[in-house]
Amino acid sequence: MPSTPTLALIALGLIVLIGGAVRVIRSLRRFARARTLVGDRVGDGVGLLKARTAALKVAIAGRRPKEQARTRANPAYDRRGGGDRRITNG
Repeated sequence: MPSTPTLALIALGLIVLIGGAVRVIRSLRRFARARTLVGDRVGDGVGLLKARTAALKVAIAGRRPKEQARTRANPAYDRRGGGDRRITNG
């Protein structure tokens, strides 16, 4: 039968293709896990940095004299609207 070697090559090709696909899928899963882990750690670091920045702003604002809080000498003063940018919803 002349078609037997052809069928055997097709079967071998499919086996190799499936084996390669399985290896690629495993690699992609490992990469996705690593990406998630790195993203979580970077996100945690960014969150901590934002919290520290906010704490510093509060500490600095607490040291500022009250009469300077709403003047143009204050860098947080919004010159466009005439209000204080630190105040939200108002």
